[in-house]
Amino acid sequence: MGLLRRERVEWKTPEQVLLMRRAGLVVADALEAVRGALVPGVTTAELDRVAEGVVRGAGAVPSFLGYQGFPASLCVSVNEEVVHGIPGERVLRDGDLVSVDCGAVVDGWHGDAAFSAVVDGGGGAVDPEDVALVEATEAAMWAGLAALAGAERLGAVGAAVEDSLAGRYGIVEGYVGHGIGTAMHQPPEVLNHRSRDRGAKVRPGLCVAVEPMVVRGTAETEVLADDWTVVTADGARAAHWENTVAVLEGGLWVLTAPDGGAAGLARHGVAVAPLA
Repeated sequence: MGLLRRERVEWKTPEQVLLMRRAGLVVADALEAVRGALVPGVTTAELDRVAEGVVRGAGAVPSFLGYQGFPASLCVSVNEEVVHGIPGERVLRDGDLVSVDCGAVVDGWHGDAAFSAVVDGGGGAVDPEDVALVEATEAAMWAGLAALAGAERLGAVGAAVEDSLAGRYGIVEGYVGHGIGTAMHQPPEVLNHRSRDRGAKVRPGLCVAVEPMVVRGTAETEVLADDWTVVTADGARAAHWENTVAVLEGGLWVLTAPDGGAAGLARHGVAVAPLA
């Protein structure tokens, strides 16, 4: 979504973080099911049905469905589509770069995560540059998440994302990460690049979604006539990764990662905190 206004941050108690973990695991399961269904010939609407089935089967509710009129449970963005793609009858082909974003609500608490992948049907259509973009965007997300360990201000996240990418790709600036909790989008905003604004304070009880959106070309974007789908202005391909993370007394816990983020954070020398 667009930049959030400066408003009061919703600081979470340890008990509330545990409730958010439940929502985060539902999102993780839904995305894993979608990843398994990501093959040539599948439609984006079929992926949406897979995710919604997992979410509702867990007793949760899709966060996106009906949000400001959004008509689906997933955002599925293909190739030059950056974010907010609406699932429909589009058939995915070998070599398509697909970004999938999912949210779920459990007992009023939200989880939100996304991944990107290249459809590989074994036909040789996969562009290694697309694979490199996906891997670089995921790495930038983990760098941003890890930067929260010991950070005083949220600006550390954007600086880490930018440093990880090292100028190799464009970073979309008009869409940002966000606070999350009793609402899917709430303050504070989480930039994916350096800024003179140091951002909100980082302290235990902060829960945010870190989500770099990275492109092979220029970072300019446009919104299609459906008023949702964001595309690159130059038609270059895009990738999007996201996880919801909690800052705890003892460190970090990635609420939408099955292992709490242990593997991804370890690459940056950060250990996950105990989750009570």
